[in-house]
Amino acid sequence: CLATLGGRIGAIRSIRFTADGRYMGMAEPADFVHLFDVRQNFHESQEIDLFGEIAGISFSPDANALFVGIADRTYGSMLQFRQTRSGRLYSDQNIWP
Repeated sequence: CLATLGGRIGAIRSIRFTADGRYMGMAEPADFVHLFDVRQNFHESQEIDLFGEIAGISFSPDANALFVGIADRTYGSMLQFRQTRSGRLYSDQNIWP
């Protein structure tokens, strides 16, 4: 599968896959993290909109958590998103059908 995946506001600075290769996450320099289901040939996706400069992303070894480092001088932090029980990707909203 060959796919062209773009961001909203800037060049992609970080790309990570889960250990099992099912999901791919990519982070823009600020405000947006994009998650894709690789098994669905990147047709299923989710966008996480947050505030701040993104330092990087990482998945937990069991792929049940996504960590986002925020490097903003005022709001620097580490955000953690958990995968929902229904198998949806890392969200507090039911974005996926």
